[in-house]
Amino acid sequence: MYELKTKETDSSVIEFIENIDQLKKREDAFKLVDIFTETTGYKAKMWGPSIIGFGKYHYKYSSGHEGDAPIVGFSPRRAKISLYLTLGNEQREKLLKDFGKHTTGTSCIYINKVADIEIEILKSLIEQSALFIKELYPNQE
Repeated sequence: MYELKTKETDSSVIEFIENIDQLKKREDAFKLVDIFTETTGYKAKMWGPSIIGFGKYHYKYSSGHEGDAPIVGFSPRRAKISLYLTLGNEQREKLLKDFGKHTTGTSCIYINKVADIEIEILKSLIEQSALFIKELYPNQE
């Protein structure tokens, strides 16, 4: 049976960030923790070895696959910072037009550094993503 690799852990977010080799990436990670915490009201938690998540919800697909995931989060990866924010609706696409330098993938937004983006738009994206997840999966923490 499939087992999720990305689970909430008791690892220290601060310790994880302090071990990032690149100073600028480390500084950006601390900024993002502040932004995500302020915007969501959730405390930062480690998910797997490298994702910093905020909040938690339980999902169950029609296939029967189920698990827990952070409502929103990010990972300061070596090449780019991955922002885990829900994709796919018109409001999000409108926000991304003025977001700043970024690329998108299947389930992430990638940025090089926080200085490349508009912080107020990031906050709106975080709020929108959290609201979407809470509507899709009600009765969560």
